[in-house]
Amino acid sequence: MSTITEKKRTSTLKKVLRAIAVIIGAFITAYGLEAILIPNNVSDGGVTGLSIVGSQLIGLPLGLLIAILNIPFIFLGYKQIGKSFAIYSVIGIASLAFGTSIMHHIPTIIQGDTLLVTVIGGIIIGFGMGLALRNGGALDGIDMLAVLLARKLPFGTSDLILFLNLFVFIVVSTVFGLQGAFLSGIAYFIASKVIELVEEGLSGSKTFKIITDQPELMVETIRDRLGRSATYNVVEGGYSNEQFKEITCVINRLEDSKMKEIIYEIDKHAFVAVYDVAEVKGGNFKKHNIH
Repeated sequence: MSTITEKKRTSTLKKVLRAIAVIIGAFITAYGLEAILIPNNVSDGGVTGLSIVGSQLIGLPLGLLIAILNIPFIFLGYKQIGKSFAIYSVIGIASLAFGTSIMHHIPTIIQGDTLLVTVIGGIIIGFGMGLALRNGGALDGIDMLAVLLARKLPFGTSDLILFLNLFVFIVVSTVFGLQGAFLSGIAYFIASKVIELVEEGLSGSKTFKIITDQPELMVETIRDRLGRSATYNVVEGGYSNEQFKEITCVINRLEDSKMKEIIYEIDKHAFVAVYDVAEVKGGNFKKHNIH
């Protein structure tokens, strides 16, 4: 009974910590908007960008528009992704709305330097949104819409996100001008890359799939020189019907060049496929001592 109670407490604590992380991410994003982008006539993409335009045109508080315009997307997230995601998104969007309200008159930390504004603003906003997404919540609903449309239309999710944001930046240009729209696009692009980095982490991993005529030597060398274990899959050539041992090995990004060096040394004609891995958990993913 005590074990069950302890597990419930641990689960509750994790949920609370995730909610706190989402709130922190929302306040970081709000700071990037109010202290850097908006005072320099630069917007964000997505629903936040439309909210900024609406706030400038009709004079309603930005936080209020962010909350209102994201309501249908939260419902969409609940339907398409799940209850937990919707709850964390409500927490994040509410925190973003509140954060922009209390930071509305915060002093601008960068003024006039358009390159610095887009880079620093994009990094801060991307970090905040990435922190929220990493902990299960979204601060902007346009990605949810793109996921739904991708199921109905013959386009990929990333293509639809790009298309929807092009529409947003056209709307932005009516308030901030063409230069403001271009700068907003650059800031959004930087933010999207930072979001990916925060979600995946700095220590992202790579999976190598290798087909070679010397699989045992390859695995032994990888183990000796990288301290990494590997697995075999028996595969068959579609044309020759010849069977091979396909090697699968997961490494961190810092070991990428060393792995390629090992493969080239042993078999320069080896077939190699490399995949980015966002996260690795469990199993035996650890380095052995190579010294």
